[in-house]
Amino acid sequence: MARTILCIAPHPDDETLGCGGTLLRHIAEGDAVHWLIVTEISEAIGFAAERVASRAAEIEAVAKAYGFAGVHQCALPSMRLETLPLLDVIGAVGRAVSAIEASVLYVPYRNDAHSDHAVVYDAAVACAKTFRYPYVRSVYAYETVSETEFGMKPEDPGFRPNLFVDIEAHLDQKISIMEMFEGEMGAFPFPRSETCMRALAQLRGSQSSRMAAEAFMIIKEIR
Repeated sequence: MARTILCIAPHPDDETLGCGGTLLRHIAEGDAVHWLIVTEISEAIGFAAERVASRAAEIEAVAKAYGFAGVHQCALPSMRLETLPLLDVIGAVGRAVSAIEASVLYVPYRNDAHSDHAVVYDAAVACAKTFRYPYVRSVYAYETVSETEFGMKPEDPGFRPNLFVDIEAHLDQKISIMEMFEGEMGAFPFPRSETCMRALAQLRGSQSSRMAAEAFMIIKEIR
């Protein structure tokens, strides 16, 4: 039975780094996959008009490459989510969750180094309350290379996956899509490099007897 999937990305590219192969697999299996981008760049927060325009073009190209059923944008200021009332972020995320009645949410890991990821996680799990969002049955936290591994909170036990998804058939396309984001990829040992992306997929594959995998922490599961 086809499911409605919502991947919640603090910034464009988090979805691809964290669960791009899994999203491609969902689409190949007939699920309706939606992309929610929480933040945006704008001239008001210091970005050049040319970069704002090129980011919009990237989003359009990436959405087409995936074949998403829908793209939703909260249009909140990038790198400034911690300055907003959390209730505002919850409201923006919740409207997207309700609009499509998502049954599965993919969310960033709570203790990533980037503060936007923490805010988005908190907002997303608030939108998984069964009595308010009864259609949300599964919530999975993804790891974002260049953010998750640099989280250094002493009290954080670290990203400990308990769900692995075979993405061998989709890894090459995941990397090709990531390359559509201007300036986000670099040469190894830069963490957002093809070498690191393949290495992480192989590591998670080795933990699950697969050639390549993406890993998640199960936050909620109703069956």
